[in-house]
Amino acid sequence: MKRYLPALTALTISLIGIAFTPSLKASESDEKTVITISGAVTIQGTLLQPGSYVLKLQDTQSSQDMVFVFNADETRLMGLVRAIPAYRLQPSDKSELRFYNAPAGEPAALHTWFYPGESIGFEFRP
Repeated sequence: MKRYLPALTALTISLIGIAFTPSLKASESDEKTVITISGAVTIQGTLLQPGSYVLKLQDTQSSQDMVFVFNADETRLMGLVRAIPAYRLQPSDKSELRFYNAPAGEPAALHTWFYPGESIGFEFRP
């Protein structure tokens, strides 16, 4: 039995280590969404020129109302905006963006953003 003790101890320590190792799969708690816009858009005063951007939440439960807006490769923070909860009756399997009606010549303003499969999304002021 004594000769199996080191192997058994190593196996036990490795199993305990696996139990406390964080998951390596991607987290959906940040609701990362890549958007591509063909015209200028504002998100609560942050002007986005045509191109691709990333919308995502801070990856904690404590601040689910703060939305980060990054450039496409997430190397530059374009804006940080506070959203209020928005609701829809039927979740969709796709991201959904809705815009306020903008006066002619003005950039569209993002009104709501819903993550796929969620009935609670985010509403932005114009």
